[in-house]
Amino acid sequence: MRIVVFTGAGVSAESGIKTFRDENGLWEGHDVMEVASPQGFHNDPELVLDFYNQRRAQLNEVDPNPAHIAIARLESHYDVTVVTQNVDDLHERAGSSDVVHLHGELKKARSSGNEEFLIEIEGDIKLGEVCPQGFQLRPHVVWFGEAVPMMQRAAEIVSSAELLLVVGTSLQVYPAAGLIDYAPGDCRCIYVDPRPQISFELQRRPHEVIAENAGTGVPQIVEELLP
Repeated sequence: MRIVVFTGAGVSAESGIKTFRDENGLWEGHDVMEVASPQGFHNDPELVLDFYNQRRAQLNEVDPNPAHIAIARLESHYDVTVVTQNVDDLHERAGSSDVVHLHGELKKARSSGNEEFLIEIEGDIKLGEVCPQGFQLRPHVVWFGEAVPMMQRAAEIVSSAELLLVVGTSLQVYPAAGLIDYAPGDCRCIYVDPRPQISFELQRRPHEVIAENAGTGVPQIVEELLP
């Protein structure tokens, strides 16, 4: 069986990864456009680099939770791809071998002037740290106003699903939320979220809702699926 797992911030929240945005729409006290837009980076690159350096440092202090581990277990019997909106590496650390990051990866940096220059990193990105062409390095994260390069690949992956497992995402962030539309009409769809918001895309297709946290709901589903 071909399984596609589509995950959002809720799957990593139980590991201690903050979801960035609070009730006022601020990310760690910053207006989102200050730290997650090309203009914000142009205006104050040091602030933006520090913001993501802190996120990267936090990532090194947390571990995959039961949801990540259960998703990885599916690979023992099924063809599984994880499509995630998250920029952490917890799926990989749990054992998932095929992970598509829609919004980039915290543990990678790329050139601000040469999109083909991409490197893996563990520590901080510093102001003045440049690629071979002399452009400042920046987080490999898709900011507001930027294209989502992995969308086409993700759409092709979802279109091949026999089971679509949606975990920890409100399905309110576009274009990612629109991926649900690419699932075949006969694809079984399971939505796991403690406070499920049934999006327009989900309303248009048969689906099952598991109103549980990812760390509880996903292991339950995996136990049902594994022989």
